[in-house]
Amino acid sequence: MSEENEVFCRLEAPLGRLTLNRPSALHALNFVMCKLMIDALLAWRSDDAVKAIWIDHQPETRGFCAGGDIRMLSESGQSDGVEACAFFRLEYQLNHLLKTYPKPVIAVMDGVTMGGGVGISVHGAFRIATENTVFAMPETGIALMPDVGGGWFLPRLDGELGAWLAMTGNRLKAADSFAAGIATHFVTTDQIDAARAFITEGLSADKNTADLLDEIHQDPGAPVQLNKETRTTIDACFASNRAEEIVAKLEDEKSKLGDDSWAAKQLATLATKSPQSVKVALMQIRLGGAMSDFADNMAMEYAAVSRIVMDAEFHEGVRAVILDKDNDPKWRYASIADVPDADIDAVFDPLPADQAWAPLDM
Repeated sequence: MSEENEVFCRLEAPLGRLTLNRPSALHALNFVMCKLMIDALLAWRSDDAVKAIWIDHQPETRGFCAGGDIRMLSESGQSDGVEACAFFRLEYQLNHLLKTYPKPVIAVMDGVTMGGGVGISVHGAFRIATENTVFAMPETGIALMPDVGGGWFLPRLDGELGAWLAMTGNRLKAADSFAAGIATHFVTTDQIDAARAFITEGLSADKNTADLLDEIHQDPGAPVQLNKETRTTIDACFASNRAEEIVAKLEDEKSKLGDDSWAAKQLATLATKSPQSVKVALMQIRLGGAMSDFADNMAMEYAAVSRIVMDAEFHEGVRAVILDKDNDPKWRYASIADVPDADIDAVFDPLPADQAWAPLDM
């Protein structure tokens, strides 16, 4: 194991442990990291010494995983898009492998967990939040979409939480992540090593993974954002298949409750996002929510991102947020109402069979 490895993959029986090690980029995923994790997971599938998978990041570094290599995606998309699509294909195969893995997967979402970090955590059976957890799918802010299986995971949260998170990119800390069902357990960072040791000992004695995690679970506290009143408002305002109707409902709430209301803050947030991507995200959530096969969802998302990554709207989002950092993107459309439905439908057209995404051949 070299300090230069961007993922440390090692057998700590009965755990197969994957530790992200790209601190300079908040452990954002690249092609090599995805390949290292896939290779390790495939090797451990049939290894009787491995009873569960543990995914974490190097200690004393910020963030679990902040996403993917956005700069590379934009640079590739402004050329032929081949490198970007190769990354998406492999990353989604990793997501699918984790979702369908025959052994329990435990992810420690300690710190920033966004984009690609969501994809390597939420599809496992167990997700541990810590006091440092910040969960978000902020892709509409750069004219992307909440991919990596967001179309499957988000609409299966309670009520309209998924639509709200997908469209606004809102950030949730630990207590709210737990209340939303994103995190399944909470452990403070100073107890993570002890928790892993406890689970290792328990699995060695053939104890149940869920029971072991329940024993180390701590109280995350009351949710800050997702109180009963806010959740009721989310469900009421975001219960539509049309982004224009959601905006109208929020505007109605704002007119009743004023400029300091929750609805006013959501409208202000949506105004910073790509109008086109807000509509894409909502359609993605509705399409994925109606699917019965995770692989179908990933094929749908791959078709969409393979087009989005070539779109000037995405490159403008990356310029404004990632490169120049002026946070002043010049979006194609002035408002959500201006975005033609036909543009959104075209994003989700299936790809030809020879270009379509497929799971790993195992």
